Amino acid sequence: MSTYLIGDIHGCFDELQSLLQQVNFNPQQDVLWLTGDLVARGPSSLDVLRYIKSLGSSARLVLGNHDLHLLAVFAGITRNKPKDRLNSLLEAEDIDALINWLRRQPLLQVDEEKKLVMAHAGITPQWDIATAKRCAAEVEKVLASDSYPLFLDAMYGDMPNNWSEELSGLSRLRFISNALTRMRYCFPNGQLDMICKEPPELATPPLKPWFDIPGPVTGEYTVAFGHWASLEGKGTPPGVVGLDTGCCWGGTLTLLRWEDRRFFSQPSNRQQSVDE
Repeated sequence: MSTYLIGDIHGCFDELQSLLQQVNFNPQQDVLWLTGDLVARGPSSLDVLRYIKSLGSSARLVLGNHDLHLLAVFAGITRNKPKDRLNSLLEAEDIDALINWLRRQPLLQVDEEKKLVMAHAGITPQWDIATAKRCAAEVEKVLASDSYPLFLDAMYGDMPNNWSEELSGLSRLRFISNALTRMRYCFPNGQLDMICKEPPELATPPLKPWFDIPGPVTGEYTVAFGHWASLEGKGTPPGVVGLDTGCCWGGTLTLLRWEDRRFFSQPSNRQQSVDE
């Protein structure tokens, strides 16, 4: 049995299949961890969702910001952007089943035996692992409920950007989803900056990538994340693994085999420039 960690797929179904063939992935024996953003920007979001759903317990995924955006589009809360290439998915005969499955997926994966944590954007240095689990569960509970459109309608926005146990209601849920699915930079005290998207060498001080600010989780676990394609999987400290290498932008799709820490990659079938 092998554990495979794979970066943001973004609808790149053919590259996903080629990458899994490289490692002879066997869903009867192996487990696939996915950093989220299964959909949007690439050509085959429908095929990706159908395949990952078919894997059942052999797939352990976390939701990304584009996955949440899909849920919001389906709920009629925001518009379907042409560049996200979601039409065939939204028009599929099994869209209801796919959406109901997707909104019941977690925002956080933790394996205590492996000391491995996965979240789409990462873990804010303001949280310990108990807080991260509890906060992720709060959003997961709402997404799985009949009132999930209320959260999705309030999800968009950059504030609040500082964690406090006193946060409540939709503001609390917005901070949690931002921290787990949109975060890149923090101030030295761990407060989120939701504006800067520059590569780390161009970020304005005192901003730092979240993983460069010591926190309880990165001190105890390996943290795998996606979301940040411009990193190209580079520049993280030991114990933090960035797996989004921009397949949908003409980069590669990256996989890490956990047992021997070996990386595999599959070149993109397309050439595009990054357009966040």
